[in-house]
Amino acid sequence: MFPIVRLAKDMFVASRMQPLELTETHVSNHRCWPWDLDIWLELNNGRAMTLYDLGRTMLAQRVGLGKAILARRWAMTMAGSTVRFRRRIRGFERFEMRSRAICWDERFIYLEQTMWKRNGECASHVVFRSAVTNENGIVPPSEVLLQMGQEDTTSPPMPEWLAAWCAADALRPWPPMQEKLV
Repeated sequence: MFPIVRLAKDMFVASRMQPLELTETHVSNHRCWPWDLDIWLELNNGRAMTLYDLGRTMLAQRVGLGKAILARRWAMTMAGSTVRFRRRIRGFERFEMRSRAICWDERFIYLEQTMWKRNGECASHVVFRSAVTNENGIVPPSEVLLQMGQEDTTSPPMPEWLAAWCAADALRPWPPMQEKLV
């Protein structure tokens, strides 16, 4: 179940924070509760992705994307992701989440999020290819940025590793190949 109480709390907290530029990092603090655990008593990977949703929501609020989306009846969707889990987050453990936009192209905004343990170790890292949509399809990021009040819609350069992921993901067949079961 989606953590509505956490969402409400996080939106309240974000509303009290200073606005950010799109590529600045939003930092939020969280705790792994018993309902976040898997059978090995660590943060469930599905719940981690839900918590990343919360971090992106707070980031969207702080950079002004939330207002632009609501005012125009747009929506935000995820068009792809890649994730690395490297360290366990155990029950009741506190951790820090960092969320930011890396860059954008003519269709997508690329977001990066990480979870950091208190000892300074990175527990996980996820990159999302996100899109803002309206009834006609994808809204170009340059238009989104203008509606957010950004004068300069020039993207920072795309890092080499991100460009390689985009290129590799473009090679995947769509729809996926389905083998017949015999």
